Amino acid sequence: MAEIGDIDKRVGLLLGKMTLREKIGQMVQVSYRGGGISDDLKHRLREGRIGSMLNGVPPEINAEIQRIAVEESRLGIPLIMGRDVVHGFRTIFPIPLGQAATWDPPLAEACARAAAGEAAAAGIHWTFAPMMDIARDPRWGRIAESFGEDPYLTSRFAEAAVRGFQGKDLAAPDAIAACAKHFAGYGAAEGGRDYDTANIPERLLRDVYLPPFKAAVDAGTATVMTAFNEIDGVPTTGNGRLLRGMLRDEWGFGGFVVSDWESVAEMVAHGFCEDDKEAAQKALAAGVDMEMQSSAYADHLESLVSEGAVPGKLIDNAVRRILKVKFGLGLFEKPPIYAASSSKAPSRENLDLAKQAALKSVVLLKNKNKILPLSKERSPIAVIGPLADDAYEILGTWNRDGRIEDTVTPLAGIRKLLGDSAEIHYAAGLEYSRSRDTGQFARAVELARQSKAVIFFGGEEAILSGEAHSRACLKLPGAQSELIEEIAGAGTPVVLVILAGRPLTIGDVSEKVDAVLYAWHPGTMGGSALADLIFGIEAPSGKLPVTFPQTEGQIPVYYAHKNTGRPPDRTPLTMLEDIPRRAAQSSLGDAARYLDIGYLPLYPFGYGLSYAEFAYGGLQISSDKIRRGENLRVSVQVTNIGNVDAEEVAQLYVRDLSASVTRPVKELKGFQRVRLKAKQTKTIVFDLSAEILGFHDGEMRYVVEPGEFHLWVGGDSRADLRAEFQIVE
Repeated sequence: MAEIGDIDKRVGLLLGKMTLREKIGQMVQVSYRGGGISDDLKHRLREGRIGSMLNGVPPEINAEIQRIAVEESRLGIPLIMGRDVVHGFRTIFPIPLGQAATWDPPLAEACARAAAGEAAAAGIHWTFAPMMDIARDPRWGRIAESFGEDPYLTSRFAEAAVRGFQGKDLAAPDAIAACAKHFAGYGAAEGGRDYDTANIPERLLRDVYLPPFKAAVDAGTATVMTAFNEIDGVPTTGNGRLLRGMLRDEWGFGGFVVSDWESVAEMVAHGFCEDDKEAAQKALAAGVDMEMQSSAYADHLESLVSEGAVPGKLIDNAVRRILKVKFGLGLFEKPPIYAASSSKAPSRENLDLAKQAALKSVVLLKNKNKILPLSKERSPIAVIGPLADDAYEILGTWNRDGRIEDTVTPLAGIRKLLGDSAEIHYAAGLEYSRSRDTGQFARAVELARQSKAVIFFGGEEAILSGEAHSRACLKLPGAQSELIEEIAGAGTPVVLVILAGRPLTIGDVSEKVDAVLYAWHPGTMGGSALADLIFGIEAPSGKLPVTFPQTEGQIPVYYAHKNTGRPPDRTPLTMLEDIPRRAAQSSLGDAARYLDIGYLPLYPFGYGLSYAEFAYGGLQISSDKIRRGENLRVSVQVTNIGNVDAEEVAQLYVRDLSASVTRPVKELKGFQRVRLKAKQTKTIVFDLSAEILGFHDGEMRYVVEPGEFHLWVGGDSRADLRAEFQIVE
């Protein structure tokens, strides 16, 4: 890896040779649209008017584009080739929300490392990932790309993904540059509608939405991407307080900032700019170094400089940052950098990793009478559902480069595990997840009657989550609920497996079945992993990274809420159906909750069952008083009181009881995965730093205030094993 000083010197020498037009060219990113290399594209490459391309191309075209840039332009500056390598390249891993359900950041880092190697071999240098937007509204389609609702959990996965993509040496042949996105507040879009406005007070922004980005910056992310949304009337692509104030001046970020797709030009539609020319001026002034896809920079920066509206120094600084990343990637050191190869079939190592990630991502939500795991001898078995044998939908959103021929479907995984001796009946029941055609119901129900167990694979297709795929109604789409009800009526035990990109409101349907496994979109090896879990080769160990609402009317619902002056649990809950006619207002028990649904979610944050059972006890803390700068040692004994070996995720939560601004009722501040044999006990130790118990005060200063705290340790956010301590002066 080249030394920083050496890179700075080389960047300075190259920058000194560049014309203004060539400099602006480095700030331009365009998407390859297919159809070969046009004469216009060749001309722009030869003139040095393109600095980056995205959306990938066939390797042979990719190589020729890069060759033209390197060999036929005046200065021979290579392009940085970008691609959405979000949760895999050829090998598809669980969607990011599913990876967060593993509560295993080192595993996520390994997945990113494998994806980087596959992408780099195909000529990709830069991924637009990880996405670390805090997501507390499951209606928002891009919750699938997130790591969930919690800033601490998301921060750990954000830094893990950055390390995984970039490795120890960004110039290594299997490393690609990461891009922390979307800066900032994109996950708070009103109503869960993608691209919509986000109204976030500055303290909430700093305490909840920004910590994952700070973690990514501290982990060394090479780039950051702006968001589509506005905050307090200012689109983030034109928000100098965010980009220059917080990101660069406060945090010291030294990489470059890229806009999201056409978000520079979209500031005109926002009503923040009169035209593209003003948009280019405001975006650059705010701190956007490279414009993705739209052409405001290419069309207007040159004239803006000549008119004196844009200082040339802003151009130089932006180009300097872009070139530093290119040198850091070693693009000038590895000729021919355009010698990319076609996407190869996944390696055995990567497939094994994908299976491990899928195994740990699945969350067991219900297991009535311990029906799971099923016995291999429990035959015949009916496998039913529109997602039981669909090799595409299991891969999930942002699957740009995965192949269905690599995919193991749930049906294929079950057949391979059980072998020819088992009798397996299969019926889709519905052609696809949104279908309302009941024509196949009769056969599915008849197969259920003939079987000793039913495994139903339902949920939502990949297209129903991801960018621009927000949903107002979160029930199982199509006629799935009706089909499940008819199958359950056949009297055969039913195991429901949900494949989805978000939490769904499955309360009604879960009551009709015996067990529920939530598998997200688990990727290439999802079918093999699910077969192992269903038949007890492995025990489920996933935990929810996001709260599941009972109904859409509860949204937003998240565990780290404020207590309010009238907490929801302060009086007995009176439900709508129990209220007498013309009841006195005082009899309702005034509190922050709904009359018709209460206040509890369907499943809480951090929740997840196992085939084993775990008991927590012996909670001890090293002191009941600590000072700022000190750590509190927290130890707890976890015992597997079940009869199978399994993994548990022990979680540490904290509450600041009284502060200069109100604090949440609980906040995650630590977690550990531990594998326990049946009847085994282990002592788990957390090192709780006083510094992570701070917040931003009325002056937006990060402070750690003295006062009383509660802490809890347990298997989910409802943990009730409690200790108390103080932070003192």
